[in-house]
Amino acid sequence: MLFPVPDRVRGVRDAVHAFMTERVEPAEPALNAGDRDTLLSLRDEAKKEGLWALGHPRELGGGGLPFLDYVYVNEVQGRSEWGQLALGTFTLQDSLMLHKYASPRWRDRYLAPMVAGEVSPSFAMTEPDHAGSDPTQLQTKAVLDGDEWVITGRKWFTTGAAQAAYTTVMCRTEPEGTAPHRAFSMIIVPTDTPGYRIVRETPVLGLNGGHYEVAYEDVRVPADHLLGPRGHGFVIAQDRLGPGRIFHCMRWLGQAQRAFELMCARLGTRVAFGEPLSAKQLMQQHVFDSYTEIQASRLLTLQAAERIDAGDQARIEIGAIKVVGARMLHNVVDRAVQVHGAAGLTDDLPLSRMYRHAREARLYDGPDEVHIQSTARRILNSMSEANRGARGVVPPRDEQAKA
Repeated sequence: MLFPVPDRVRGVRDAVHAFMTERVEPAEPALNAGDRDTLLSLRDEAKKEGLWALGHPRELGGGGLPFLDYVYVNEVQGRSEWGQLALGTFTLQDSLMLHKYASPRWRDRYLAPMVAGEVSPSFAMTEPDHAGSDPTQLQTKAVLDGDEWVITGRKWFTTGAAQAAYTTVMCRTEPEGTAPHRAFSMIIVPTDTPGYRIVRETPVLGLNGGHYEVAYEDVRVPADHLLGPRGHGFVIAQDRLGPGRIFHCMRWLGQAQRAFELMCARLGTRVAFGEPLSAKQLMQQHVFDSYTEIQASRLLTLQAAERIDAGDQARIEIGAIKVVGARMLHNVVDRAVQVHGAAGLTDDLPLSRMYRHAREARLYDGPDEVHIQSTARRILNSMSEANRGARGVVPPRDEQAKA
């Protein structure tokens, strides 16, 4: 399969690429230092140039790009960790989730302002004392008391909680004995609700990236704050995380491509032992390995995006690219750091931050080990089913469901 950038999206993709390389990337030192005015200025420029919220539905005030078209744009937007915030797509997963599952009240209150960048959301799933790889162990609970939910528990890695208007909280709402994947719900909690307490911002590999630990101390919200049907927390989470993983993988490609460009430029200009580094065979190996890994990851990611765009859940493809993409990003950035030597370890270049974020990628939205196991199991089930079909044996209905 070939996946050239379609003509219909090439213009906007080129415009986003120019915006990233000419304005966002040069502004990174100020953005990393917390300069809010610089971020607001970039947002205003993006809106004026028609580059704001491109992946959000048009009826919500977004650009309305179809999923697969937005995937191509998301790659170049991902060259910088600030791309999502500067171009208004940081809230895309949350706006799609509310658009599909929220009651009219919450749609009216949050959707349009969120797409416009006037308010921001946050999402709370993982907990400090339980394995994030097995979300059926989550202990945060919500009990219905009259017409109010009472939420008790503790979450962490709630990104953006300090600035968010609300947090969507994954919590147990059903009694013991309920099937684990039907025992949890999602509830919208405005962050100014009594009992919602930010414990701390948790630095990640030395970076304050806006990840917060939050305590829920008998937080009371009305019963209609439930997002979607009761007990459908995992269904909603899967709807949120599946496309989100493709967005991650495309942004990783953008970061890897940027690191690759920096590496190649360094190899052409740095001289050691009487010749450019580009003449060294070991350095050429770094170029070859990085090029092939980026290209392979891009094709796998676009294949998964095409399946999603066709209405398939693409769980095998998404599980595969989550692992392959995260490894690819880490490997490419690591080689770029190596080629730059001591300079690669400093914050004079973006590689230091990129390297730390690359290590995070193998854990968030599910650790590699879980994706490897679940993807391999699905492949084996599908192969087993195909083999039975080839012998004229139709799997029993329950086995088809499991496959």
